[in-house]
Amino acid sequence: MEGIGLYAVILVVAIVFLWIILYFVPLNLWFQCILTQVRISLIQLVLMRWRKVPPSIIVNAMINSKKAGLNLSADQLEAHYLAGGHVQKVVNALISADKANIPLDFKAATAIDLAGRDVFEAVQMSVNPKVINTPPVAAVAKDGIQLIAKARVTVRANIKQLVGGAGEETILARVGEGIVSSIGSAGSHKLVLENPDSISKVVLNKGLDSGTAFEILSIDIADVDVGKNIGAQLQMDQAHADKNIAQARAEERRAMAVALEQENKAKIQEARAKVTEAEAEVPKAMAEAFRNGNLGIMDYYKMKNIEADTSMRESIAKPGASTKPAGNNA
Repeated sequence: MEGIGLYAVILVVAIVFLWIILYFVPLNLWFQCILTQVRISLIQLVLMRWRKVPPSIIVNAMINSKKAGLNLSADQLEAHYLAGGHVQKVVNALISADKANIPLDFKAATAIDLAGRDVFEAVQMSVNPKVINTPPVAAVAKDGIQLIAKARVTVRANIKQLVGGAGEETILARVGEGIVSSIGSAGSHKLVLENPDSISKVVLNKGLDSGTAFEILSIDIADVDVGKNIGAQLQMDQAHADKNIAQARAEERRAMAVALEQENKAKIQEARAKVTEAEAEVPKAMAEAFRNGNLGIMDYYKMKNIEADTSMRESIAKPGASTKPAGNNA
């Protein structure tokens, strides 16, 4: 029993040791390189394991490039993998570009890949242009009518501008700006509806793809709809605003008039109070005049007759007053 246990332990150790050797020494990949005439030595494959580079990715990429007639080295692919790039996408992009006669070298492809763009998709877009649908763009013609336009932009990837070039969002923003400018310069919305291609002609002449990663091939107006009458709406809003301003000014004038009226009433009441106060002093002054001999009884009767005449005249002057003469108080 002890011998069987010892043999089992030795077998397990041998299996583990063999697995470690086959892991660090990928013989199958080495034979595959020999059969496909790819120059990668067994030592290079072992060193790839130590550098934590999957040998299968490098070997498959080398085989694909070799069959496509490209001259790539294992060191180049391994360096790009260690830099965080996508080796297989770069190789596929180089193969597609070579078949489509698009000038693209390994350095430019790896730079595009490390910049965060899908280089293989970019090459495919260069061969098969992409159609971008713009969102609805609203603009107002000179006659005040709003138009809502939708466009289809056909673009092709510009390989030379992929690194540092603007993306699809910039293309959409510039096309929308061009549509707004074209519709806004039209004298009437009817002219735009009759010739929608005039929008695309104006937009294409602006060179909107400058500084972007794409080349605009065509701009087609897919749909143009009539929106609101913005001019009439603005006039109504202006009239409403003018009315509110006029009402505010009228209310201000009314408030000032009320305040002035209240002030005049206060002044009148103050004057009446002073008159009442002065009238209250008259009897005192008359009594003092009688005591001092400055006023006689005949003078007093004359003054009362004058008051009676004045009262009668005031009564006659009022509308609807009685024409009967007032009695003499003397």
